[in-house]
Amino acid sequence: MVQPEHDRAAPPSPAHVAATKFIDADDPRVRAFAQRASNGATGTHQRIGRVFEAVRDQIRYDPYSVSADPEDYVAGNVIERGAAYCVPKAVVLAAAARSLGIPARLGFSDVRNHLQSERLAALMGSDIFVFHGYTELYVGGAWRKATPAFNAELCERFEVAPLSFDGSEDALLHQFTGDGSRHIEYIRDRGAYADLPLKLILDTFESTYPALVRRAASVSDPAFAPRPRA
Repeated sequence: MVQPEHDRAAPPSPAHVAATKFIDADDPRVRAFAQRASNGATGTHQRIGRVFEAVRDQIRYDPYSVSADPEDYVAGNVIERGAAYCVPKAVVLAAAARSLGIPARLGFSDVRNHLQSERLAALMGSDIFVFHGYTELYVGGAWRKATPAFNAELCERFEVAPLSFDGSEDALLHQFTGDGSRHIEYIRDRGAYADLPLKLILDTFESTYPALVRRAASVSDPAFAPRPRA
């Protein structure tokens, strides 16, 4: 089983730039995605910003895409599919960063979401999302946290500004909406990992909200559906 990193502040090791089964930084699809996104960028911060935005918006956030199939968590496959929930999107950002030579790892927290849709709440039986996934990139001598989960279209729908990230500071989910209402609360840190601890995540999902993995794909929820193209 993949183990959490005990010293969160330690500088990166070779494991943070290596390709793995899930963080497949050497996959041609990942390399092409990162190169397209960062084409013409000057400097590390601009490259990171463009790659972050590409993962945020080109892979639509879909909380009903939770899957028990390991292949659905491989970065190249997620890019091909074009929709995912927070954990696979964090994997894509880590893989794209590593493909550009930027050290990256995965971080996880439990969060309370105050803007959860009624259908998602009914399926989960809770407003707490366990193992919310984000990415940590090592930039300028420090690890920076970034969550590319919510695409700009979804943010507009829920009336929160889309996150931006260039590695200069953390970019985690908004605690409040534009009108001051509570949005997200981070309530538990579950650590950082050089690779995806998929079994631990799925076992926790099964014990916390058993219907999610089994029934998610059958639920239709307009709150997270893409807008029709004009």
